[in-house]
Amino acid sequence: MSDPSPAPRRTLSVGRVEAFSDGVMAVAITLLVLDLHVEVGKESLAEQLRQNWPSYAAYAISFFVIGVVWVNHHALLSLLRATDRTLVFYNLLLLMFVTLLPFTTSTLAAYLREGGADERLAVLLYGAATEGMAISFTLLLRHMLRHGLVRRTPSREEGRVAVRRFGVGTVLYPIVTAIGLLSPGLMLLFYGLVSAFYMFDQTPVLAADS
Repeated sequence: MSDPSPAPRRTLSVGRVEAFSDGVMAVAITLLVLDLHVEVGKESLAEQLRQNWPSYAAYAISFFVIGVVWVNHHALLSLLRATDRTLVFYNLLLLMFVTLLPFTTSTLAAYLREGGADERLAVLLYGAATEGMAISFTLLLRHMLRHGLVRRTPSREEGRVAVRRFGVGTVLYPIVTAIGLLSPGLMLLFYGLVSAFYMFDQTPVLAADS
């Protein structure tokens, strides 16, 4: 990466961008639990818990997904020395897909055992939300590096490696979604594995000496 030109004009402080994003993600992760419920007197509690396993499985995976997004979002913003208008809009794009996840999660849970076209469409909706998050994250990081918004500008090669490594989800999520068209239950397992990959810092070189 070339040395950054003079510091870009700030639109919002990094702290404000992070605070707003934290609030949005907190609401999204809380909304996930609203799809979990039981009805007293309908059937035994044990039977309802057994029948509603898709809701619990989808909730657990989506909670994990948003939680990992939050951790990595904080890691990226901690690299910033300044923001610009484009970065703020890329961040809003990311948040749009994050807030879509409660809807796609409840839809997936509702149709997970139905089979047929509705189940496949629910899988595709969930996959579209996660792919949107992955693309938004990748655009965000690439913009940070190309426009010198980070506190320590890496070399061009370091930047390319970081973007490729951080953006691997843009390739993995469509594959996981395709698996879901054949086996939605197996899809949830693979979503958990992809999220586990992102539990580890995928941009460690960018934070060095910052």
